[in-house]
Amino acid sequence: MTGPPLRRDAARNWDRIVAVARDLVDEHIPLQLNDVARRAGLGVGTVYRHFATPEALLETVALPCLERLAGYGEEAVHDTDAWRALTGFLMHTVEAQVGDPSLATVSAATRDALPRTTELKRSLRSAGSTLLARAHDAGVVRADLTAADLVPLMCGIAYAAEVHRETPAERTATARRYLRTMLEGLRATAPSTPPG
Repeated sequence: MTGPPLRRDAARNWDRIVAVARDLVDEHIPLQLNDVARRAGLGVGTVYRHFATPEALLETVALPCLERLAGYGEEAVHDTDAWRALTGFLMHTVEAQVGDPSLATVSAATRDALPRTTELKRSLRSAGSTLLARAHDAGVVRADLTAADLVPLMCGIAYAAEVHRETPAERTATARRYLRTMLEGLRATAPSTPPG
């Protein structure tokens, strides 16, 4: 929530709207502001005063997860072990994608409704690029892996885990296993010597 502090009743309404939206997102129900208003027991005008578009509301729901990820990205950049830093960042990213259904849609959007979303996405891209460059410099990751590859790879793992498992715990465990398998394929290895 940005801007001047809201009156107490307006703040309660904002909290209620975001809580209802969070529940809908977790149930994989697309956000429609009229539906949110009905479920929150508020007038449609009240919802529109706080959130002009469903995208702004969805981004608001995703912001805590994006902020945690951006914070982890900043920490990972300071890790002196290039492989551990990159793989830890990717693990946190895929766990967040599996754990928060709002993240994939917000991450994939080409335009953002909120400036804070743009800022956090930029921070995440920068962290991923920096970590990958350091891993390349350290010779611990395949030379042909690019920063542009990271997002589709993470999304693919999250999607596969989502499709093949029922409970959140199963999805997270599956995503971790898929990522560990993928990382073994991305890790640079010494070229094998042909048999004698």
